Formats: sequence, structure tokens, C-alpha cells
Amino acid sequence: MTTATTPARPGGRPPAPAVRARAKRSGLGKRLELVVLLGPALLVFAGFVLVPIGIAAFYSLFKWNGFGALDDFVGFDNYADAFTGTVFQSAIVHNLIIAGLSIVVQLPLSIGLAMLLNRKLKGRAVLRALVFAPYVLSEAITAVIWSLMLQPNSFADQVLKSAGLGGLIHNWLADPGIVLYTLFAVITWKYIGFGIILLLAGLQGVPAELREAAALDGASAWQTTRHVVLPLLGPTIRIWIFLSVIGSLQLFDVVWIMTTGGPANASTTMASYLIDHGFKRYEFGFGSAVAVILFVICFLFALLYQRFALRRDTQGALTRMVG
Repeated sequence: MTTATTPARPGGRPPAPAVRARAKRSGLGKRLELVVLLGPALLVFAGFVLVPIGIAAFYSLFKWNGFGALDDFVGFDNYADAFTGTVFQSAIVHNLIIAGLSIVVQLPLSIGLAMLLNRKLKGRAVLRALVFAPYVLSEAITAVIWSLMLQPNSFADQVLKSAGLGGLIHNWLADPGIVLYTLFAVITWKYIGFGIILLLAGLQGVPAELREAAALDGASAWQTTRHVVLPLLGPTIRIWIFLSVIGSLQLFDVVWIMTTGGPANASTTMASYLIDHGFKRYEFGFGSAVAVILFVICFLFALLYQRFALRRDTQGALTRMVG
């Protein structure tokens, strides 16, 4: 009497149902691991980012002073009032000017100083610390210090007089024609150290062999920088531009403490305009609309910049998968 037996699979592999069951258990374990690891972070993100954005978008549909019930529904009138207001239009222009100056002035200056501090100089560590020191200070302290130094007949004016440049003295924070550029100078002093440190980190990734090979081929120092160093520094530069533009669009602390957006709204930014209307004038509905506009502008810039500028530098980005 013979009994039928299941023939063994080549190589001793288990049957297909067992493989599928094992894969199912493995997939369930990975999902559980993702829930455990990402769940708390997603809850915090939703509670402190997504929910406030939704609340601001809801409040922006009402004319509300922050007290009482939300009875005066105005729809998108707050957005229309913001976009048609000359002060808010000027605020957008001021943010764009700061962003443009950051790229045109701060970027070349940061690259030049980073390359200088990347050389073997005596006291290089001390110089790097001195350059980075202003970035460590808070925005409030920076604004207070510079407000005092830029007062009439104060430190800045005395320095110019001592150098024989008394004709350059102005009302730095009271002249509508130069106040925005004065603030930009303060912002540059505050944040250029971060750009230099970031670019120094990028320069560490440039192989010395490539510079030596370029020198052996007869390339000058400028040609080596132009055709070897800067292209390899490209990813770091693009990250710096992204951070600089986003910071310029959200500029608030230094402006609010030093000028409160004045004189005559000559230094108003979108963030200072938001705080002025939302909290000082108790126009919470209108201020929420401005906050939503600022968020949308920053979000669209970040999305487009990642899609077209950072795509070559990032792996697995959402826009890369979508595109």
C-alpha cells in the first residue's frame, strides 16, 4: 500500500502559501513600525502646523476682532482687501527686494569669505568664530544693539565722522529712502555667518585632487574656482538660496523691533503688516487672511524651487515622484 506525498520543492523552499503568509506578517510588522515611529511626529505636526493653518483659513472668512462670536461672514473680502491695499502691495515688494539683495549681495560675499576662511590662515579658527558670532545672537538683541548704534549722533555717526565721511551721515532709521537698505545691512551682518559656515561645509566636499589636476593643466586660480569649485559647490549654494529667500519672505523680528515697519510704511514686510493688523488693530480675520497669503506664497515658492532647482540634489522628493 502506497501513500501519496507532496513532492519536495527544489532547494527545499517552502510552498507558496507559506511564503505569502510570511510576507504578509513582514508587511504588517513594517506598517506597525512606521505607525510607532512616525505617529508621534505626525500628531505633533498636525497639532502645531496643520490645525493652526486650518483655523487661520477659517478665521480669514470673517470680519472678527478676536472677541465675541463669529457672526460677520465676509467670505474672501479680507483677501481682496489685502491684495488691493497699497501698504500690503508695498510690503510684498519690500520682501522681494530683501530676497533679491540677499542673493545679489550676500551670496557673493559669503562665497568669497568662505573661500578665504577655507585657506590655511593663521588664526583661522578665531576668524571663523568671529564671523559666526552674530548669528548666535537672537534677533531681538541684534535689533536693539543696532537701533542704539544707528541713533542720531550715536556710534555709527561718530565712526563716519572720525573717518572723515561725515557727509554720509543720514537718519538711518527715519529716512524712508534708505531705511529698508539699512535694515538689509543689519540683516546681512546677522545672517552672513550662517551662509559662510554652510559654504565652508560644502567646500570640504571639493576634492583637493581636482584643484591640483586643474593647476597641472595650467588653469589659473580664477579658472579653477569658476570651472571646478563653484560647480561642485552648486548643491550647497542652491540650499543657501532656498533658506535665504524663505527667511526674507518671513522677515519680522529685526524689522518690528527697529522700525515697526516705518517710517511711513517704508520698511513694512508681510509679517510686520500681519502683526500690525492682527494684534495691534484687533483685526483678527484680516490678519488671518494675510497669514494665509504669506503661507501660500512661501509654500508655492518652496514647492516650485524644489521641483525645478533642488530636484537634481534630492532623492525621493515628493515633487520628483509626482513629476
